Amino acid sequence: MNNLKFLAGMLVFGSLWGFSECIIGPMFSEVGLPSGMIMTGFFALTFLVISRRLYPHYGMQAGMGLVAGSLRMINPFGGCHLCSALAIMAEGLIFELIFYSTTNFEFKNLDTWTNKIGLGIFSAYVVYVGGYIITQILTPLTFGQFYISNLITMMPQYLARGLPVAFIGAFTVPIALSIKDVKLTLKDPWYYPTTLGLSALCWMTVIANWFLFAA
Repeated sequence: MNNLKFLAGMLVFGSLWGFSECIIGPMFSEVGLPSGMIMTGFFALTFLVISRRLYPHYGMQAGMGLVAGSLRMINPFGGCHLCSALAIMAEGLIFELIFYSTTNFEFKNLDTWTNKIGLGIFSAYVVYVGGYIITQILTPLTFGQFYISNLITMMPQYLARGLPVAFIGAFTVPIALSIKDVKLTLKDPWYYPTTLGLSALCWMTVIANWFLFAA
């Protein structure tokens, strides 16, 4: 796969992830649901796993996190947008580190549902808790208000927050992995117009939403 196709794939999956965080996430918050946990456990992991299968190359998920986090940064609704953006970027990087911790890792080696569920629990928990802790460090640092004692005191609570997400991941990841023969079927003349057009639609929708609520 050439570099342009790789970058276009990164852009479209990152934009879809950012779109879901900006548009769908606040809907969960409005009805009193834990949007952060749902967004990571379901939406983020689904995009990350599918993109990993489509583009098994270094940098894809970390790049997706940067794209999605940037899109979240320009949409200051649904809670602290800086916290959310940092968490998204961290989640993309952590996911990539998990699946490239061994260079020979392949999803096809997960031949049993037990292994798939175990991977879902582990990856969901580590991605969410890791991203959450990183935001609790970087966000206060941004404003010069970080205290290590506060982090240590709250650590048990941070670790406990990942349990519901791990439960969601036990379903999300196996389902995403069970999709057989995931591959792009778009021919080259349609690949770039489709990926770039879908990415542009995500960004324009989020920007339009920002202007709508800002007005």
